[in-house]
Amino acid sequence: MAPFAMLAVFLGALTAIVTATPMDGGEIEVLEKRVTHTGKATYYYPGLGACGETDGNDDPVVAISHLIYGSGGNCFQYMQITNPATGTSQYAKTVDECEGCGQYDIDLSPSLFKSLGAPLSQGVINGVEWHFMAKGWSP
Repeated sequence: MAPFAMLAVFLGALTAIVTATPMDGGEIEVLEKRVTHTGKATYYYPGLGACGETDGNDDPVVAISHLIYGSGGNCFQYMQITNPATGTSQYAKTVDECEGCGQYDIDLSPSLFKSLGAPLSQGVINGVEWHFMAKGWSP
């Protein structure tokens, strides 16, 4: 392997550093670097979600793109969502997948959508920023 290629592989690995923390029973929990995503937010009327939980319009819940949902590894994981237009941030629990969403788009319960400073009549919040919180974290 060429020296430059080896350096590129090393630097790539270095930028994806993870931290290992011992847990009960000697298990290791891997904490990934927080990545903020930008997409559009729409709203939906929750019910029985793909994660197996039934939620309502007043619950702060979110559906993530089917492109990220996969086999449900982010079920019940909280995320922080920010509407840059209003500067408002909220926390929401991931409970469903959104088949019609682009990769970084999210679908919010009506109360969550409104709490970000947008009326339901607006329909879409463009440029919303969000990231997952550490697994097990809750507000």
